[in-house]
Amino acid sequence: MSELKEITPSVHDLGSFKVRRVLPSRPRTMVGPFIFVDEFGPAQMATGEGMDVRPHPHINLATVTYLFEGAIHHRDSLGTSQVIRPGAINLMTAGEGIVHSERSPQEERDAGPRLYGMQTWLALPDGKEEIAPAFDHVTEEHLPLIEDVNASARVLMGSLWGKSAGTLQHSPTIYADIILDNGAIPIDADADERAVMVTEGVMSLDDQPLEPFNLYILKPGEAMTLKGKGRAMLLGGGAFSTKRHVWWNFVSSSRERIEQAKEDWNAHRFPTVPGDDVERIPIPEVPKTVSYP
Repeated sequence: MSELKEITPSVHDLGSFKVRRVLPSRPRTMVGPFIFVDEFGPAQMATGEGMDVRPHPHINLATVTYLFEGAIHHRDSLGTSQVIRPGAINLMTAGEGIVHSERSPQEERDAGPRLYGMQTWLALPDGKEEIAPAFDHVTEEHLPLIEDVNASARVLMGSLWGKSAGTLQHSPTIYADIILDNGAIPIDADADERAVMVTEGVMSLDDQPLEPFNLYILKPGEAMTLKGKGRAMLLGGGAFSTKRHVWWNFVSSSRERIEQAKEDWNAHRFPTVPGDDVERIPIPEVPKTVSYP
């Protein structure tokens, strides 16, 4: 069995909680359509505090938000207002352009919010980068739960272990939330590209120990077994044949398209977010999220 390729996250300390980013990175830009992978928390925030991600734009990608604990109120320029909680998925397709905000609901602030989960971006495939923006909230009953002795897995996107999630796919995608209690689960080998991240506990892949929060790239076509006690995310899908660029919140196959998006945001040509149109995040001089040549 080959040695696993390992990506160590960059860690951004936001004061109330930490964000660990494994994609994009210098070693690797994408795994299947996944071009951005953040894990945040677990965090216990003080009463009155909360997440406040002010309105900001995206193009040519789809965001996927999935929580282990807590709640986030999503608003976007389509007029969507949706609170996401554990067990469900928010899929926001930016396409030609969308603006959204993410904030802790007031009841969470009043109680002192818990915050723990995953935020990922999927690059849109050739021919679909400029589709119309859309939002989908997929509830727990449309995300199959596979259970075995001391092991469970919720299929969040795509088809795994003989079950298929009800989440829209723009290109072949797999995404799953795995919980083991001194158990084991086979990792399907069908997808072109796959990776595993342990978010809590102690786990191994074919007896290779996995460091929490690192992303491990699996060899294509190689069946493996995940063992241990804790939680892990499996992600991947079909490999992209054309390169994608990332700059701040913009993803595209065209650098010129990203430059246009920067100009459009600076010139206030993106739509506003109903109910959250007072604040906005300005374009940074040096973004924390970039792809590498």
